[in-house]
Amino acid sequence: MLPDLLPDDLVRMRKPHPCGGDEWIVTRIGADIGLECRTCRHRVLLTRRDLARRAKSIRHTQTSPHSSETP
Repeated sequence: MLPDLLPDDLVRMRKPHPCGGDEWIVTRIGADIGLECRTCRHRVLLTRRDLARRAKSIRHTQTSPHSSETP
């Protein structure tokens, strides 16, 4: 199962992209996950299931989305 993702999180894939990069930035969250290659800036959309299968590791770059909100 795919953990919660936030925009700007870094995802390392199992196989490298043809440009040689293996790190992707999350750009869109929804039914599909939008990713942008950090090396060549190519953009792709993957289903959550495909991303869960292809991802090697996920590095969160932000804290909880509710941590800065005040009641």
